[in-house]
Amino acid sequence: MRPAITRLSQMKRPKLLMKAARFALEGYDRKRALPRILGKTPARHDHTIDELLLHEEQVESLRRSGGADYSPARHIELLTAIIAEARSLAAPDQVQL
Repeated sequence: MRPAITRLSQMKRPKLLMKAARFALEGYDRKRALPRILGKTPARHDHTIDELLLHEEQVESLRRSGGADYSPARHIELLTAIIAEARSLAAPDQVQL
């Protein structure tokens, strides 16, 4: 199992955030979302997940600390992209988010 997939399977996030991210999957468009989130469109899914996870960890830290810069919409956007990229990288039975 890849390290990113292992990290994904160990993530603990509020149910409401995850539910919103899963709901947003239907409208996820990699070509539109990744340039907005990362500033570029990476070609490889495994590198994309690593970058997304780094961004998400920063946002999660802001959420936990009650930082004024925390954006639930940004957090949902990141989680949605992570789930979509993980699904394209792994078999469906490997990632349970």
